[in-house]
Amino acid sequence: MNSRTRVKICGLTRIDDAMHAVGLGADAIGLVFHQPSPRSIDIESAIKIRKAMPPFVTITALLMNENEDWIERVIKQVQPDCLQFHGNEASASCNRWELPYIKAIPMGSVGDAKAYASSYPEAQGFLLDSNVAGRQGGSGDTFDWSQIPSSFGSPLLLAGGLNPGNVAEAIVQVKPWAVDVSSGIEASKGIKDKDLMNQFFSEVKRGDAHA
Repeated sequence: MNSRTRVKICGLTRIDDAMHAVGLGADAIGLVFHQPSPRSIDIESAIKIRKAMPPFVTITALLMNENEDWIERVIKQVQPDCLQFHGNEASASCNRWELPYIKAIPMGSVGDAKAYASSYPEAQGFLLDSNVAGRQGGSGDTFDWSQIPSSFGSPLLLAGGLNPGNVAEAIVQVKPWAVDVSSGIEASKGIKDKDLMNQFFSEVKRGDAHA
């Protein structure tokens, strides 16, 4: 049983937002390297965030159907701790980089999350998002949490429309290993609202107390 729900703050583009998240207790920082995304970060800014991180905070690089040259550049220059694949990447494509990776499951179009996860036996965990296959996350939409198998078996990261108003309920109902938030704590796309971040972490703690 989880003693504490881990928190990943995703879609960060500014170092001060990243440091605020870390100060609140974020376990992981998500940087988006899918260039069409409004939350995409350039390599130079990502390196600055990476260098500013204290120990035990994981930098996760979010990718979606990227070409291999771009993935190689991100890995070489940013040196992320973990990769997060949001597209149609096959298991072999995820494994080839020899880094821990998370595979996103688009719950908007996947009927059996457990069967989907079984195709990625090397994944460190699975991020359940509300989007449909081929579309970006960060929509702010939730999905029906009752779709999640009770015996999922792998570390489960819950995403998709989480915000300070629903994250405590999500933790009580789903009991995920971690929660992942992006649009739910933003002032605008890629720019985080510090008050909303503060509220989010408070609500995670409240959810843990009742889970």
